[in-house]
Amino acid sequence: MLSDELVERIRARAAVHDRENTFFDDDLADLRTVGYLRAFVPTSLGGLGLGLREVTRLQSRLATAAPATALAINMHLVWTGVAKLLRDRGDDSLGFVLEGAAAGELYAFGVSEAGNDLVLFGSDTEARPGGDGSYRFFGTKIFTSLSPAWTQLGTTGLDTASADGPKVVYGFIPRDGGGFEIRDDWDTVGMRASQSRTTVLQGAVAPADRIVRRIAPGPNPDPIVFGIFACFETLIAAVYTGIAERALQLAVETAKRRTSKKNDGASYAADPDIRWRIADAAIAYDGVLPQLASVAADIDDLVDHGGAWFPKLVGLKVRATETAREVVDQAIRVSGGGSYFSSSELGRLYRDVLAGLFHPSDAESAHATVANALLGP
Repeated sequence: MLSDELVERIRARAAVHDRENTFFDDDLADLRTVGYLRAFVPTSLGGLGLGLREVTRLQSRLATAAPATALAINMHLVWTGVAKLLRDRGDDSLGFVLEGAAAGELYAFGVSEAGNDLVLFGSDTEARPGGDGSYRFFGTKIFTSLSPAWTQLGTTGLDTASADGPKVVYGFIPRDGGGFEIRDDWDTVGMRASQSRTTVLQGAVAPADRIVRRIAPGPNPDPIVFGIFACFETLIAAVYTGIAERALQLAVETAKRRTSKKNDGASYAADPDIRWRIADAAIAYDGVLPQLASVAADIDDLVDHGGAWFPKLVGLKVRATETAREVVDQAIRVSGGGSYFSSSELGRLYRDVLAGLFHPSDAESAHATVANALLGP
């Protein structure tokens, strides 16, 4: 699906999108053509019928070419992945998401809110019941990737008006229904092509048949919480693993190409310090691969880790994003001052990899999760 030719074409465009701060319309068109957006859709609906273990490998490969493209596509894959994960476990409440993806819908992830570290466990957005099962949403969502192109926005809000409230409401808003403003405010250090703009919900309607959950705030055993957490953390890890892979490739290429006048024109690949840095980066990168593969396979295979699932997932996300930062840093040190220019691919990876700090779960939350699992709350 991601042929060498396609990967190189996407890689060539990534620098342009980064420099001009533009959305990856061209990448999106190519990915649609090869059926990439239907990766999780079952073959019976015209999809590719892939599982998380295959899609994580694809996302890592895509990220070696264009991290921002891969990160934004992740948000569509999270929702379609959740729909597949639930269906695999006997819950078809998001079946319409798979059908929509088969028909060409592009799903965005509109959950994050400034200052809301509860994430899935609460919302500052108001979900106002419509009386017919529909909801109107009022609030501000940040980091809404795919802003120029999404057709369906999966979002959350808090219903405090209903008699059984408060409830966190999960629903999908069609773009053609209006009721929102997308701010042109995406001018960031990295991941620029993702165009993850702020979305202000001003009464946008999720129809009754697109309201998929009303659940109590706080930690909740509802499968949708596990589904979102599992797909989001695993796919995020895949993207940053791809960044690490590409940085390591560039470090090796640069070391072989550069020569030292101090050492009579010898290749930097023969320098013991350079060799140590590259080996150190390779060892760190190599450790992420089996963890990513194992977690993805266990999700596909319906392995029941019970309460251990959340420590496993946050551990994977933190290891992948932190390892990617370490590998990129080593690659920068190997490659020298040329990587400091904004036109350098390594310089772009250095900026892109910083975004890993901000995706949930952050390091503090992840460590708290693991500590609670081991030591009790």
